Parts: sequence; C-alpha cells; structure tokens
Amino acid sequence: MLENFRLFDAGPDPLGRTWQVRFLWQQNGISIRHADTVDVKFSISTGGREELKVIALAQPDLLRLAGEFNRAVTDPWTARLAATHLKKMIESDQDMDKTLVTASYQQLVEYAG
Repeated sequence: MLENFRLFDAGPDPLGRTWQVRFLWQQNGISIRHADTVDVKFSISTGGREELKVIALAQPDLLRLAGEFNRAVTDPWTARLAATHLKKMIESDQDMDKTLVTASYQQLVEYAG
C-alpha cells in the first residue's frame, strides 16, 4: 500500500506514460450521491492531459476489512487504499475510461495485506 497518498507518480501505463497523482478530497458518499461509501477524489495528469478520478470504497467492505486486520477505519488508511487502487488502475489501464470506480472487497484485501 502506498505511504504517500497525497502526491505520487503512478505507472508506467500500457502506453509507457507515468501519471502524476494528486489527492483532492475524501468524504462520505452518502452526502454527495446517497451511497454507503467513502469517496476519495484524485487529479491525475500526464503530458498536459488532466483527468479526475473518484475511487469509491464501500463502507461495509471497509468495516469488514478493518475487523479482519484488527485496525480502525481512519481517513489516512482509506485514502491509501484508494490511492493504491488508482495506481493499479493506471498500470493496467483497467477502468480508466470511468470517472467513478468502486474497488471490490477482494481488491481491498489485496491492498491491505
């Protein structure tokens, strides 16, 4: 899992590009889109191109994961999970056509381990 989720480089992507990733904000999805999630928003850029990505982490998954790893659900931990998911997205080009992406429970287990 990434230590610095606020500003980091990710890649290369399948086209050999490295993306600069900047953390923008994190908030409960219920307040903005009536979803039981924690939403983490990032700005990503490469070669003069900039995109926004929101990684949604389901609250029930976070609680289950925290219980399995015997840890508290904290803002830095959830932001690191989301940043790790975004890094994997960039490297694989999976879901890069989407602005809002929900990480699966299995993916979160992989990142937390």
